Amino acid sequence: MNIGTPAIVLNFAYGSNMLLARIRERVPSARPLGVAALHGHRLAWHKAGRDGSGKCDVVRSHAADAVVFGVLYEIAVAEKPILDAAEGLGAGYDEKRVPLQHKAVLLSASLYQATRIESSWQPYSWYKALVVAGAREHGLPSSYVAALEGVAAIDDGDRDRHARHLALTRATPLRQA
Repeated sequence: MNIGTPAIVLNFAYGSNMLLARIRERVPSARPLGVAALHGHRLAWHKAGRDGSGKCDVVRSHAADAVVFGVLYEIAVAEKPILDAAEGLGAGYDEKRVPLQHKAVLLSASLYQATRIESSWQPYSWYKALVVAGAREHGLPSSYVAALEGVAAIDDGDRDRHARHLALTRATPLRQA
């Protein structure tokens, strides 16, 4: 792991970018380093997506057991602006540096945190499927995966977009949680 190398950045993916096929569609250099945990936060699905649905966000929580699991990725610095644009940096998400626990080590990485929130919005079923598939692919805790699976989702009226995104869940072999 080349954490000190200036040619890469560390990114904590906790939503659809956990799925390797999804993030590599955006930034081909993405290399998963493994599961990481963001303590003192909880996962919310209230980020106002440009498509009218809810996307994942991390929210500070004082609950003793509050934790968001995700995947730590190395990304080439040259591709970071591409990921920023795909995520809507400055137009729905801000970037934040956070302390993460990764393989019993505490380190710092960046993540995207929502600035546009619509609490009543729900995720599309294809988005939820990407999040769940990424969680399974990387072996997140089974209880966490079960909680993701329990999130209510809605159908996307754009059937082409639905099919296109669901195809990504079949692009990578999934592990059972």
